[in-house]
Amino acid sequence: MRIAYVDCFSGASGNMLVGALLDVGLDLEALRRELAKLPLQGYELSLEAQVRHGLRGTKFSALLQHRHHDHRHLADIEALVEGSTLSPEVKARSLAVFRRLACAEARVHGTSVDEVHFHEVGAVDSIVDVVSFVVGLEVLHVEALYSSPLTLGGGTVHTGHGLLPAPAPATLEILAEARAPIRRHPQAETELLTPTAAALLAELAVFRHPPMTIEAVGYGFGTKELDRPNAVRIWLGVGAHRNAPLPVEERDEVVLLECNLDDITGEILGYALEQCLAAGALDAWFTPIQMKKNRPGVKFSLLTTPDLVPALSELLLRETSTLGVRYTVYQRCKAGRRTRRVETPWGEVRLKEKILDGKVVARSPEYEDCARLAREAGVPLAQVYQAAFQPEAAEHFPSL
Repeated sequence: MRIAYVDCFSGASGNMLVGALLDVGLDLEALRRELAKLPLQGYELSLEAQVRHGLRGTKFSALLQHRHHDHRHLADIEALVEGSTLSPEVKARSLAVFRRLACAEARVHGTSVDEVHFHEVGAVDSIVDVVSFVVGLEVLHVEALYSSPLTLGGGTVHTGHGLLPAPAPATLEILAEARAPIRRHPQAETELLTPTAAALLAELAVFRHPPMTIEAVGYGFGTKELDRPNAVRIWLGVGAHRNAPLPVEERDEVVLLECNLDDITGEILGYALEQCLAAGALDAWFTPIQMKKNRPGVKFSLLTTPDLVPALSELLLRETSTLGVRYTVYQRCKAGRRTRRVETPWGEVRLKEKILDGKVVARSPEYEDCARLAREAGVPLAQVYQAAFQPEAAEHFPSL
């Protein structure tokens, strides 16, 4: 299986991602032919080989023939893409990126998705960047995309809404929604990760380093000059475990904490469990057991990441009557996961997705969202669940 890994060692932007694809082997003329299927005028593609900080790479730009500010709504961009002769897969994936951007902007500005007024992202060059990256993956036959943690800068950024803190609010919303791993550039007080790049990677990539055989490496340069190469790097190759029986997206370690209790009330136990979950435990549960002198008791178990073991052990010692907490370290394999948002007739619902081999294999609505809408609207909970899977909601979830 042909795969690609995006190495965001110094941030990323839309044009940097496209530049890296061109540097790793995407043919510029093939890209031009595909973009000609999009009814969008007023730009010319520019490709420039550069050497920065000793690295050779490619600087890609969509040069505007007339510099003007394009302000578009999501419906305008949807009509533009749907009206093209691009492949159904490119259309679906490009629109999913724009919808993710629109949802983030709506949450930041306290408005609806339909009312979002794109500024930078609605411009011709940004539309070209999004569609070019999706087209590039298709032309290069990339079946699964992966990404490193995303590097963020600081300082401020100029936007259509004025001067805002960097990372831009929409960028952070996208990263929070995708639960994307991040890291902070130690010196850069400037925007390193743009909303466009964040949306592309949050929508299309799985955030882990895959086992792979590397065939080519490409660098896409940005405009800014930093103390290190302002570039994003793409590794192109094939998956190393194509025939693995279990397509595992990630492996990590978890710790099981346990204690046995026979002298505590149900109210205190319930409160302690709530406190553990609030403190970051991955899961917590009770098991009925028999203890010394044939006394009925409860085994209190919780699952956590290694870094939270000290805090959660202290919490168990403080909130329960136990004199000790035992723990066991386990290796864990995990499917990929991410959360989307869909509109129902009663409001927005988060939809959790399970990902294997870069493809969505299962979806589940978030119970708390559905229950809240059911209570507010006075409709059956099952009806809200069903609405999250209606065809009009399903269009938010194109196959990868």
